[in-house]
Amino acid sequence: MFDIYLLAASACYRNTYQGDDVAAVSDALWNNGEACGKIVNVRCIGATNLAPQPCKLNISVAATIIDYCPSRGCGTTNLSKYVFSVIADPKAGRIRTAYEV
Repeated sequence: MFDIYLLAASACYRNTYQGDDVAAVSDALWNNGEACGKIVNVRCIGATNLAPQPCKLNISVAATIIDYCPSRGCGTTNLSKYVFSVIADPKAGRIRTAYEV
């Protein structure tokens, strides 16, 4: 989990703040920038390590795609602290996610 949105410009909106419910996506969703501004519903589907279950079950949250994150850098999605905390225990650090466009 990284909260890059308060620290750096986004690929979609440069230095314009887009709120707390945002995400960066990898090649799987980016589509050469076509994903900018799209809303995705994100939910936690499990831990990425042997930690106890981090997911808040049956919870999803809408997030606006504002940035690009290469697959090697963030997996599939990179969520703001707010989005992450809605769907999972923030202490988990990293989670597996599912998303709907």
